[in-house]
Amino acid sequence: MPELPEVETVRRGLAQRILGERVREVEFARADLRRPMPVAAIRALRGRRCTACDRRSKYLLIRFDGVGEPVVIVHLGMSGRVFVEDVHGRSLPPWRPHEHWRMRLGDRLVRYVDPRRFGALDLVDAEGLASHPLLASLGPEPLGPEFDAEYLFARTRGRKVAIKQLLMDAHVVVGVGNIYASESCFRAGVRPSRAAGRLTRADCVKLVDAARHVLERSIRAGGTTLRDYVGVAEDSGWFQRELAVYGRAGEPCRVCGATIRHAVMGQRATYWCPRCQR
Repeated sequence: MPELPEVETVRRGLAQRILGERVREVEFARADLRRPMPVAAIRALRGRRCTACDRRSKYLLIRFDGVGEPVVIVHLGMSGRVFVEDVHGRSLPPWRPHEHWRMRLGDRLVRYVDPRRFGALDLVDAEGLASHPLLASLGPEPLGPEFDAEYLFARTRGRKVAIKQLLMDAHVVVGVGNIYASESCFRAGVRPSRAAGRLTRADCVKLVDAARHVLERSIRAGGTTLRDYVGVAEDSGWFQRELAVYGRAGEPCRVCGATIRHAVMGQRATYWCPRCQR
């Protein structure tokens, strides 16, 4: 599933290509993904100019000018991909397999492909964005100032849940998905199964710093491509080359040489070094 670095990479790619362009055409191959799409309202964006491409957690927020300053909300789900093609001077290409909607802005064609159809597309006026059901209960951004050691320490008090699972709780902090939670715990020297309530303030300082470092490194690498994820130009991410523990069960730790272990926690694959992480 695309996580924060992958979605941020897509956001940057969109911003480079469609910012300032006006919607010329919107087409749909179906009326729903994991939930109904507001087909008529999104088609009514024709003539509106894209003013910003933002992100909140794993949601892309494409903003437009005009009455209400509408915002298109896009979620990639498990297998969703957004491609942008230059269609200047040529007819629009045929629909790809599993392509569900497309939007032409100027000479750029934005195409949404999603084999599993777990993604989402919605529309809301800017004034109602913060209270939208998909966004209202989200925790702070891990790269923002609200997510610091004191915040994490406070949220862990009295919690018996494993710290890795807590880091993946979007009500606590957004975007730290399975890969990045395992990698953050390794970098912080914290075993992923440790009860969150047993973390010290020093542990929380290390975890916050580790999560920021891992996410920033992944964004610079264009995200992590293990299966479906590619950027808007169909380019793969490269952070998988830097993974210290994730997907490396049975291999030696790159720091101490101990054998990387693997278990399923909360129905998600979890990896750690038994010597580096306590």
